[in-house]
Amino acid sequence: MNRVQALRPLLPPSMVTFYRKPLLVERGEMQFLWDSEGKKYLDMFGGIVTVSVGHCHPKVNEALKKQLDKLWHTTSIYYTSPMFEYAEKLTATLPDHLKVCFFTNSGSEANDLALALARVHTGRFDCLSLRNGYHGMTQTVLGSTNLGTWKQPMPSGFGILKAMCPDPYNGPWGGKNCRDCPVPNKKGECGCGPGPCKALAHYMCQFQETLDFDFPASGGPAGFLVESVQGVGGTVQYPRGFLKSAFDAVHARGGLCISDEVQTGFGRMGSHFWGFQTQDAKPDIVTMAKGMGNGFPIGAVVTTKEIAQSFTKALYFNTFGGNPMAATVGSAVLDVIKEEKLQENCAVVGTYFLEQLAAIQSPLVGDVRGKGLMIGVELIDESGGPLASDRVANIFEDIKDRGVLVGKGGLKGNVLRIKPPMCISKKDVDVAVDAIAEALKK
Repeated sequence: MNRVQALRPLLPPSMVTFYRKPLLVERGEMQFLWDSEGKKYLDMFGGIVTVSVGHCHPKVNEALKKQLDKLWHTTSIYYTSPMFEYAEKLTATLPDHLKVCFFTNSGSEANDLALALARVHTGRFDCLSLRNGYHGMTQTVLGSTNLGTWKQPMPSGFGILKAMCPDPYNGPWGGKNCRDCPVPNKKGECGCGPGPCKALAHYMCQFQETLDFDFPASGGPAGFLVESVQGVGGTVQYPRGFLKSAFDAVHARGGLCISDEVQTGFGRMGSHFWGFQTQDAKPDIVTMAKGMGNGFPIGAVVTTKEIAQSFTKALYFNTFGGNPMAATVGSAVLDVIKEEKLQENCAVVGTYFLEQLAAIQSPLVGDVRGKGLMIGVELIDESGGPLASDRVANIFEDIKDRGVLVGKGGLKGNVLRIKPPMCISKKDVDVAVDAIAEALKK
């Protein structure tokens, strides 16, 4: 029995680990990881879209080391300079109306708080999310995580209604030109030209019906919580213009729109710093975490002054949110993204990555999709259905054995999720694509 097998019973049996023989990771440097046996891996998943600027980035590490010797913790009952400095830097990346930061410790906590803000501000309770979406695991927010594989058998959907997922690949409408993606949808022709997307009209009809049937005629949801691109659900992109149209429909009924940028924010989309900007949408609340701290636990909810003011009906407190260490790390991450032009790197290298993946000649590749370094590869069987879990596991294991780490997602677990540190190069892309192509061939 090895060390991992001996110690595994100390951790919960429900805890998700990858691979038949889980990796015991000992060290990381930028886009690379090393296991306990000294084997080197190219990390194409970034700790589930969390390592944004690179493992143990020297500038981020140095900033944290300096802060460790100055001040660890005071809680928000006292002000600290790092919290103010970071709030100023962070809000500068967002639209002008979003100026108030609630700092949290994770994305789940941020989404939980965002729902509370929407409910208190509107005086309503019922909220709306999309099927196939993932927003966290706290009991309150679990109702908006609409993937059955992540739901415990307990009440969790109270006050959260679900709208149809506008998926141009797996849904009833959509085709090759419907998404904001450098490579076409393999589903086929859609008849869309440079004007409005035809699939959008169909999906918006369904969305509007949800509003009409599930909410009072005199109002709408307290809030609509949505990812800019669905992450855990398998890198699902919506038809062009869906977010703006859906936000407009919710706003017309007095509801608030919450953009979950936990996986899509901080330049990962390449063309824009935030995912909602790629669809010209205007949220009232933005939630973030993961890449925000490059692996350090930090999250935030950024909203308007009016919505924040509504939350003064009772006291609000967060023990660790915005602590000096987290704020210092977050500030250093923003500096690195800007100085090293990582958003631009996501655009150039991400487009190259998508094109190379789309060129793989394999009948098992049903769809390649994404934008920037937010990429998914959907695997199918010979009949066009989701590839069976045992076959996906074989491919997944083989990619790892070739020295490349990717993730997987989707309700059926048949989508390879590729969300690497944003510092990767085209050379890294070639290594990863070769590993995936050879695993599919085998």
